[in-house]
Amino acid sequence: MEFAKNMYELHKKVSPSEVIVGWYATGHDITEHSVLIHEYYSREAQNPIHLTVDAMMQTGRMAIKAYVSAPMGIPGKTMGVMFTPLTVKYVYYDTERIGVDLIMKTCFNQSRVVGVSSDLQQVGSAASRIQDMLSIVLQYAEDVLSGKVAADNTVGRFLMNLINQVPKILPEDFEAMLNSNINDLLMVTYLANLTQAQISLNEKLVGLS
Repeated sequence: MEFAKNMYELHKKVSPSEVIVGWYATGHDITEHSVLIHEYYSREAQNPIHLTVDAMMQTGRMAIKAYVSAPMGIPGKTMGVMFTPLTVKYVYYDTERIGVDLIMKTCFNQSRVVGVSSDLQQVGSAASRIQDMLSIVLQYAEDVLSGKVAADNTVGRFLMNLINQVPKILPEDFEAMLNSNINDLLMVTYLANLTQAQISLNEKLVGLS
């Protein structure tokens, strides 16, 4: 606890506007040590949030859970703490998602080494994922229409909202727009490679002179 306090004091000198909102620990569940640590952070922040990250993926995925504490017991007698789970919503930038997807690929590689995909390969992977998801949605719709699966109103409303958000574009216009974007991407890639080759050539010429 003293280490955490000293680190927080040092952090305030660099970023005085930042405050503690909670703490995190690796694991898939609350432990007996969570109460003691949470009690310390309750003195540093009002109603702090406790975040658990399943780094060992014991549930098959890197689950992230959030909790807040509430006192329980008889007033004036022995009091305890109850952790109430919260709804966790993932918010990230596109660049962060690319990094996480790249790290996750090491799970399926025995050497645990993966390389960064090119822009064109990432576009192809994204298109493949979209095609797989569309196949799942189409299969679900066919199963509902055939009576194999009971209809779910929540899923139906979600799919309807999703369809309404799709812009109405003619197939010919969509193909022309897609080809134009692909051509722009290839041009940028070509110019980047050309610039890199020119810089390398210039370095070699300078080294010879």
